[in-house]
Amino acid sequence: MIPWLDPNSNDFPPITQALEEPNGLLAAGGDLSGNRLIEAYRHGIFPWFSPGEPILWWSPDPRCTLIPGQIHISRSLRKAIRSTEFEITFDQAFTEVIAACAAPRGYTDGTWISMPMQNAYTQLHQRGVAHSVELWQNGELTGGLYGIAMGRLFFGESMFSRTTNASKIAFVIFARQLEKWGYALIDCQVENNHLTSLGVRSIPRTEFKQYLDHNLETELNHRWHFDIDKEDVVRTE
Repeated sequence: MIPWLDPNSNDFPPITQALEEPNGLLAAGGDLSGNRLIEAYRHGIFPWFSPGEPILWWSPDPRCTLIPGQIHISRSLRKAIRSTEFEITFDQAFTEVIAACAAPRGYTDGTWISMPMQNAYTQLHQRGVAHSVELWQNGELTGGLYGIAMGRLFFGESMFSRTTNASKIAFVIFARQLEKWGYALIDCQVENNHLTSLGVRSIPRTEFKQYLDHNLETELNHRWHFDIDKEDVVRTE
């Protein structure tokens, strides 16, 4: 059994109480208010549920993560970045990005990014907590991602691609930018083949908790504006 959250409190149970099966399920209920979401991320917890289900809160073990400076860019992706004409921006089309992430994919008709989820993260965007990355080609939005920034950590939520490699290009450029700004970690939540190809790795939840403890209170005074170029992105170590 998992606990139901008190609607009058933003407190969560310790993440060590999360279930092993299903991996990381911690609690249910509550709401998607901005303050509750912020409290959740500060403790390594995120919401993930399907429409019609109660709100479910998760903290899986292990945790899928990426140190920005360890992004893996394959030879073919480097070539695609060099040869593709695109523009990349921050926070220019947040609602469009999250709606695109919520759109049905080829392998499923459903989505977990329901309208209540979209509204909740849009409100966090208006508070300067949630951010989007947009990749444009010929004036059209063709790829991007969104997530939460706190301290020296970025908590990725979802990405989308309308053309070949668009989400990968957006992600690797974003990782290089976060590296330049001094971010310690990108939280990718749960591993998949798409992320694995970009160099993410799973770490124990105890190690992830150490990143939270050491990096959430650090203030990074940067503007949300890209200031790197293609050669910064595709450099070889």
